[in-house]
Amino acid sequence: MKHPSASLYAIIPCGLLAGITAVAGQNPNRESYPAPEPVYRMATHDQGRILRHGEGPDKCDLNGMREPSIVKDGDTYYLFYDGLGPQGYLVCLATSKDLVNWTRHGRMLALGQPGEPDSGFAGSPWFVKGAGLWHMFYVTATNATPPPDLVAMGPYNTMKATSRSLRGPWVKTNAHIPLSPRVGAYPEGMAYPGHIVKRGAEYLMFFGSPGAIGIARTKDLNAKWTPDPGPLFDSGHYDIENSSIYYEKANKAWFLFVNHIGRHDGLMYTDATWVFWTKDISKWDGRNRAVVLDGQNCTWSKKCIGMATVTPVGKRLAVFYDAPGGDSVSHTYRDLGLAWLDLPLEPPCGRRIGFRP
Repeated sequence: MKHPSASLYAIIPCGLLAGITAVAGQNPNRESYPAPEPVYRMATHDQGRILRHGEGPDKCDLNGMREPSIVKDGDTYYLFYDGLGPQGYLVCLATSKDLVNWTRHGRMLALGQPGEPDSGFAGSPWFVKGAGLWHMFYVTATNATPPPDLVAMGPYNTMKATSRSLRGPWVKTNAHIPLSPRVGAYPEGMAYPGHIVKRGAEYLMFFGSPGAIGIARTKDLNAKWTPDPGPLFDSGHYDIENSSIYYEKANKAWFLFVNHIGRHDGLMYTDATWVFWTKDISKWDGRNRAVVLDGQNCTWSKKCIGMATVTPVGKRLAVFYDAPGGDSVSHTYRDLGLAWLDLPLEPPCGRRIGFRP
């Protein structure tokens, strides 16, 4: 069934150059809740599963793999992910030089001691290099659901670890919490890390808070991050989490890949990867968005699509994601998949998509 506003989007340009903020007098901060699905779709080719759970060392991903985070250093791709083992979800690593043959290295972090911020969960990492040192900002929680699922329970917060090499060893930094929620102001309740971009002397982190993505800033990777006063999309009605940024030099546009949380048959779960685009990394129009991957174009998971992370590979953009496969929406027993977009990356101008029933 189409959303009533779908016809408005059918006749407008993609909005990268001219913008779409003036269409029919709409304000991008006033979309209904929940916001309608994007009316654009990226021309994504899904390669399918690339890594299956249960094959990592020391049972590190025995019951599932989630939240991929890709980093290329030299000629090697470092694919970090949350592996669900007997202790819970923890950061694990697999490496490859061709994205076909992978070597699994097992856990990169351990759970903290009781009472420490990461005593229930230490995962979903994002990386940046500064002064010869790699900084890992990762998501923490003090509680998880009972075994075997061991799914982290909020609130989610942020901790940091450092290493000279992406392969570790990683040393946790407990001197301070690098990104913290606020009381009575945004971000309230929780604040967890996301993709980091360096702009001049400043670092921008696209961090997560309940249902939204915001920007936090710092000029010192060893100092605390300062969140902007509000999220990227003021409505907060998109129900999105996580982030991965790609900058297209050909058109000087920024593309923000996020995980969308949908509501289906009384359940809430991650049902798609969306992408937003802009010319100004600090200003985003929420209606400039498109579906990248969902049950319509994923070859092996028809309801649930987990977090995406992207990296350019030659003339294509690699999109890594997690999914449980089939009609499952489970948090556990997920595998990692890979999809592709052609470069240079362009907004899907004029491409209509159908709305799922």
